[in-house]
Amino acid sequence: MQMRRYIKKRLGKTVLSVILFAMVVVVLFPLVLTITNSFMSEQEIETSYSMVTSNNSSQEENVFSSKYANVKLIPDRVTITQYYTALIERTSFLIKFWNSAIIVVPIILGQMLVASMAAYAFAKIEFVFRDKLFFTYIIVMMMPFQVTLVPNYIMANQLGLIGSYSSIILPGIFGTFGVFLMRQFMVYIPDAYIESAKMDGASQFKIFFGIILPMSKTALAALSILVFIDNWNMVEQPLIFLQDVNMHPLSVYLSNINQGEMGIAFAASTIYMLPMLLIFLYGENYLVKGIQLSGLKG
Repeated sequence: MQMRRYIKKRLGKTVLSVILFAMVVVVLFPLVLTITNSFMSEQEIETSYSMVTSNNSSQEENVFSSKYANVKLIPDRVTITQYYTALIERTSFLIKFWNSAIIVVPIILGQMLVASMAAYAFAKIEFVFRDKLFFTYIIVMMMPFQVTLVPNYIMANQLGLIGSYSSIILPGIFGTFGVFLMRQFMVYIPDAYIESAKMDGASQFKIFFGIILPMSKTALAALSILVFIDNWNMVEQPLIFLQDVNMHPLSVYLSNINQGEMGIAFAASTIYMLPMLLIFLYGENYLVKGIQLSGLKG
């Protein structure tokens, strides 16, 4: 009887491991494919993906019915020509890269400050309609992005911000998710720290910057990673708010690469996702711990 239970338990773990491994392969395959294909020559890519790059629609219909693209993970000959083209020959790529940084960095820093201060007020300061106002924050946070896009555009147009980075940065700084995340973390910071500081004559700003903010480093790290990923991948806002194509970030630039330049597309995509990979790998522990402490205790 015990042997049967043991075999059943081991079999269940084996099946679960196989399923999880298959899910990992499915998730990582596009990532690995993009990185490895970025080191292929343009000729090899055209040969392997001729079914995809063909511009002849009638030919595509005939080919797709009988053949498939030759997906390859290991290049026949490694080359960095695509990287040289994207980084050196085409200055527009680096310009778009710095455009993304100009947009994302102020949003991260601004939201960390604004969200943490608002969260401190919701978590530790008693005022009229505090809970009702926070409930309103939750409702706004749950709304689809498209719902708030039109009001943001109208307000930015009234303020004369259309065509400038401020039309994207300001709404990003005052995002509601950061307030929710930080508030859930700060609620369970013991009030004894605050009461002790008040007895020593500390002001609210001194309590916030001297006590609450240092104790919220984990949540701030998690927030910065999530905000970076969200805004680094933005597409709709630049297309709507920025009329000058030269001001568009890298996320918009990738969608404009010609179909016949798949090698450059692979290389540009690899460079584009490199900051996200490095930040995630470096801050994985902060991200997991910050979300756990904010979510489980809330």
